[in-house]
Amino acid sequence: AQLVESGGGLVQAGGSLRLSCAHSGRAVSSQSMAWFRQTPGKEREAVAAISWIGGRITYGDSVKGRFTISRDTSLNALILQMNNLRPDDTAVYYCATSSKPLATMSASDYPYWGQGTQVTVSA
Repeated sequence: AQLVESGGGLVQAGGSLRLSCAHSGRAVSSQSMAWFRQTPGKEREAVAAISWIGGRITYGDSVKGRFTISRDTSLNALILQMNNLRPDDTAVYYCATSSKPLATMSASDYPYWGQGTQVTVSA
């Protein structure tokens, strides 16, 4: 699987960004997929995940109510809409995919990763 993220950038606190992860292989609707983020010196943190089976969605506690994960089947892409951004959302954001029917919030369950896109939120 080839995953390519885009949409990162610099935004002021309170602003919004929309990340996209284009999947060049299988249809995104037939994959469990997730967004993770990482800052230097810290472990990769799960942001949101969407399951292949039933489309179950899970969010990390720090982004609930602000971020929305979805699939764009016309683009065959995974989307992360990020609203009300805060400086502590600054990180490199990665998408990942798994063949497991239910998406998890554990990075070790995802064998395929994109290269990441930088999101920087200024105060």
